Amino acid sequence: MSVDATQPGPAGASIRRGRALFALALGAFAIGVTEFVIAGVLPEVARSFAVTIPTAGLMVSVYAIGVVIGAPLVTVVLLRFPRKEVLLGLLVLFIAGNVTTAIAPDFAIVLVGRVVAALCHGAFLGIGSIVAADLARPDRRARAIATMFTGLTVANVAGVPLGTLLGEHEGWRATFVAIAALGGCAMVALAVFIPPLAGSPPGGRREELAAFRRPQLWLALAITALGFGAVYAPFTYVAPLAIRVAHFSSGTVPLLLVLFGLGLVIGNPVGARAADRSLLATIAGLLVLLVACLVVLDQVARNKGALAGCLFALGLIGFATVPAFTSRVIGSAGGLRTSVLASSAAVAAFNLGNASGAFFGGRMIAAGHGDASPALIGAAMAGAALALTVVSAYLQRRTGHLDGGPGPTADESSGR
Repeated sequence: MSVDATQPGPAGASIRRGRALFALALGAFAIGVTEFVIAGVLPEVARSFAVTIPTAGLMVSVYAIGVVIGAPLVTVVLLRFPRKEVLLGLLVLFIAGNVTTAIAPDFAIVLVGRVVAALCHGAFLGIGSIVAADLARPDRRARAIATMFTGLTVANVAGVPLGTLLGEHEGWRATFVAIAALGGCAMVALAVFIPPLAGSPPGGRREELAAFRRPQLWLALAITALGFGAVYAPFTYVAPLAIRVAHFSSGTVPLLLVLFGLGLVIGNPVGARAADRSLLATIAGLLVLLVACLVVLDQVARNKGALAGCLFALGLIGFATVPAFTSRVIGSAGGLRTSVLASSAAVAAFNLGNASGAFFGGRMIAAGHGDASPALIGAAMAGAALALTVVSAYLQRRTGHLDGGPGPTADESSGR
């Protein structure tokens, strides 16, 4: 990345990188609030439109489906355009979607607004991940990606609890107005701190699509969807779980979300550092811990202290997987040169998992298995992701590299 800098030398370059990563993190923060705040305002939305909790949970599912469909499609359309302008335009779409949700006269329009906002999500985080990784050395790319995704962790620690409190005192619509304002702040930061960035060169679209012929890329995407969906199966329904099972007061739910968010803040850099050292071993170990955490959560959900501890652990383990999963996808796609579309597909995979976890968790509740039962759905999803990780490791050991070609490139080595 080439920029006119006012600060000379390595220190100035580091400052410029830090500012650019801050701008990306702020965009991720706004996106994280709109994605995760539903867990805190779900009961209020359900009461507002006289729908059931599982029906209100569709706000999570349709958002995730919008990301799954929109991420690759929007990215393919925008590949050749300058990346800074693309990121700014995506935030305009984000703001429009959240304003639509805030003023929606009925639940159907709420869902429309969620889909519109979701169209920004996948392409923004996918392109942002590539920009962040491109700022770093190959052995520090997971940490650069984690820095951008810090916006999502801070969203859970600060944005989601504050959004939940705002929803309780001013109504859930005020929460989405505030989220739209956050999108505006992110646009300003991007305009100021991100330098001009070219889009993909001519022919780049063919190379991007060709990466999807690699079996390891599809395995990495499936692991991502199942592994992160395991987190969302219980988290989507954390408010009814806390209130109806553990008998917390509704005013305590924001504090539980802070606790979950603190887990995210710790897990994100810890997972990134581990992933930069040994990627597949980190993924496998985290998935084992995730299965154990979810099984324990199902068993102890009636105990307030135990539930709080499990939510913290779920956040820590669950978000430690994010830089690891993303790095694996980028490496499996052949490295940074051919992975913009794959990176957006990774975001789509995260949200396919979110949609699946929320949907099947809701069906468990609707079938009368109780508000803690989505944790078992999550445990099954994490177990399936672990099995695919073993398959991926076997294939890599058999061929000696990720893509089945003549050998790994320098970029691919980061997906070891």
